[in-house]
Amino acid sequence: MKYLDFKKKVAEFPVFSSSVLTHLYENPQVLRNQLSRWEKQNLVHKLKKGLYVLNEADRKASLSRTFIANQIYSPSYISTEYALGFYRLIPERTADVTSVTTRKTYRVSNTFGTFVYQHIPEKVFAGFTILQDEAKHPFLIAFPEKAMVDFIYLNLKRFTPGDSNVFEGSFRFQNLDMLKKKVLLDYAQLFGNRKLVLVIKTLLDFKEKQK
Repeated sequence: MKYLDFKKKVAEFPVFSSSVLTHLYENPQVLRNQLSRWEKQNLVHKLKKGLYVLNEADRKASLSRTFIANQIYSPSYISTEYALGFYRLIPERTADVTSVTTRKTYRVSNTFGTFVYQHIPEKVFAGFTILQDEAKHPFLIAFPEKAMVDFIYLNLKRFTPGDSNVFEGSFRFQNLDMLKKKVLLDYAQLFGNRKLVLVIKTLLDFKEKQK
């Protein structure tokens, strides 16, 4: 199949997988060879093994990194550092798009950047919502309170109950007024981790002192 014919078939899809495309080829190896060749020519870009997008000029819709993050590794939702930056709970957004997942920890880099997925227990895979990017593509992202709890849980060794200096010094947390006390505590208690709950209570005390 020529690239122009291939492009017409997949132009409507924001992303496409090699497994979905196997019906276009009688021999899967032919498909792999073609994709490899087109990738070297920058006609397609590989997001991860088996998942691709057309080059920017041939795509019919722009793609955001938030949308791509959900597509690369599922189930997952954007959380921790990237979500904290998204909600302006820290001064700037991080370069990497960070997510949490019930699957094993995973990291991949591609033409769109680096995408990091950290494991959390299935029982706490909650506290996220669906938003839309500028192209109206949906993506899953933690609520502000869950992004904070996820971050502290995954970095728990760096926190000490009763020590609030780290919040302003090391992590530069800001705009904490948007965080609801009950919601923070409810999410923290889901983890069944006493230290996590104590650190969240320290954060709440710090939040009150900032008023």
